[in-house]
Amino acid sequence: MQKAGTKNIRHLLLTELEQYFENIGEKKFRAKQVYEWLWQKQAMSFADMTNLSKDLRQKLGEEFTLPALHIDATQYSSDGTIKSRFKTWDGHLVEGVMIPTAMRYTACVSSQIGCSLSCKFCATGYIDRKRNLDFDEIYDQVVLINQQSEKAHNKKLSNIVFMGMGEPLLNYKNVLRSIERITAIDGLAMSPKRITVSTAGVAKGIRQLGDDKVKFKLALSLHAATDAKRHEIMPINDSNNIKSLVDALNHFYKQTGNEITFEYILFKNFNDSLKDADELIKLYRQVPADLVNIIEYNPIDFAKYQKPDEETVEAFIAYLGKNRVNARLRKSRGKDIDAACGQLANKD
Repeated sequence: MQKAGTKNIRHLLLTELEQYFENIGEKKFRAKQVYEWLWQKQAMSFADMTNLSKDLRQKLGEEFTLPALHIDATQYSSDGTIKSRFKTWDGHLVEGVMIPTAMRYTACVSSQIGCSLSCKFCATGYIDRKRNLDFDEIYDQVVLINQQSEKAHNKKLSNIVFMGMGEPLLNYKNVLRSIERITAIDGLAMSPKRITVSTAGVAKGIRQLGDDKVKFKLALSLHAATDAKRHEIMPINDSNNIKSLVDALNHFYKQTGNEITFEYILFKNFNDSLKDADELIKLYRQVPADLVNIIEYNPIDFAKYQKPDEETVEAFIAYLGKNRVNARLRKSRGKDIDAACGQLANKD
């Protein structure tokens, strides 16, 4: 548990740490040592900081907390995917996934505990949002998943996707600060071009990303190309209709030039007809999107939706291709452990 009246040491800037050490009569360089332990050597406790004296480590433990995320449970899929359930300092559970493919080792991370958007096809949408994850908790997910990738495959993570539990743009500051630490030279030093933030469609947040000139990629979870159908499966469409999203995405691209992807899950007899494909083509031509990811639906207990047959999926993708839409089928990974798209729900 986090102690009352003490500050999380990772919430201090390097300059604030330097000030602290000066105030207690220690050399300024101690701050750099501690900062290195926190962000490059990924210390999970003050005891790990072995180049500090025992007395100093004890003092830090009295003054500050270091509430690191810990793995509570792990599941291994037959396809190499690893799903982890992480426990926070205050006892909440959140999930993250390591997805290996021939070319990539991807961490799928969560940004919130639960979700407030209630998308009808997503298991997380049926869990109430408990709280936002702090930026250091998001960072810990990447660190722990990277360790799993190195142990299982002898490979470091190549990519990070914010496609786990929660809506990243409703935890805007923490998501951006976590990416700053992940990409910083004195952090994990990953390229922002290897990071994709996925949103269910928060137009204001998308515009803000453009204004902030972010360097990472953006994915929009579209899943239906008309307001009527999108409203049926994604209540967020009530306040963020397709026109507002098109305007926001164009603003984002104008400000950043960064890659935009549409995510489109196919649901049987709902959004999988050639008429639906026509609506998607119209929308695709209004936005400088690089790609449409067609995603296999992974059924969940609470939802009525089903997966279309392979012929329907192939016809849909072929029709998009014929109309010069860059589309590809994204095969789901980790289905046997409920680690695939839309399945994260903290089940035992």
